[in-house]
Amino acid sequence: MDAVNLRALSLPILAMAGVVVLSNFAVQYPIAAFGLQDYLTWGALTYPLAFLVNDLTNRRFGPSLTRRVIYVGFAIAVVLSVALATPRIAFASGMAFLLGQLLDILVFSRLRRGTWWRAPLAGSLLGSALDTVVFFSLAFAGDADMSGLVTYAPFGMPVAVPLWVGLAFFDFTVKVTMALLMLVPYGALMNRIRPLEAVRAR
Repeated sequence: MDAVNLRALSLPILAMAGVVVLSNFAVQYPIAAFGLQDYLTWGALTYPLAFLVNDLTNRRFGPSLTRRVIYVGFAIAVVLSVALATPRIAFASGMAFLLGQLLDILVFSRLRRGTWWRAPLAGSLLGSALDTVVFFSLAFAGDADMSGLVTYAPFGMPVAVPLWVGLAFFDFTVKVTMALLMLVPYGALMNRIRPLEAVRAR
């Protein structure tokens, strides 16, 4: 990455790394308020910001440079996360982040010429689904503290699943909600963060 690109991409790189590090720390702590400890961790509320950063970066710089942001942000986040989380969580988060964000870039790039909300929403939803499956299975499957059975009763029918599976389901539910909410700041910023080629053509 040359000096010009590195300087231009420094803000999204720092934002991406910051979101991932914060989320790796926060995912270790269930939300105790309102009896949500069997449903959500604090990381579910912070991590969806990574998709907003990704989509705005992709809109501005295109997929090639955005992938560079992901690679550099991934390296920084994994190194810093080892100090704030367990090595297993740092590894799981790194893999989930890398795969989920690269899928988001691919989907966003394919749909970016269509209706303004379709690309960020589809990219965030598909990227979040992959991220959730990879992260929770690598981070918590087989962990005794996270594998105790928890009973949920959707539609009045009790279902017992390992705690990490329940957390993954509700984590993804929050990510879907956040993907919809993130359309508000994306829509507000999209006219200010225009594609670089459009700015140069003016």
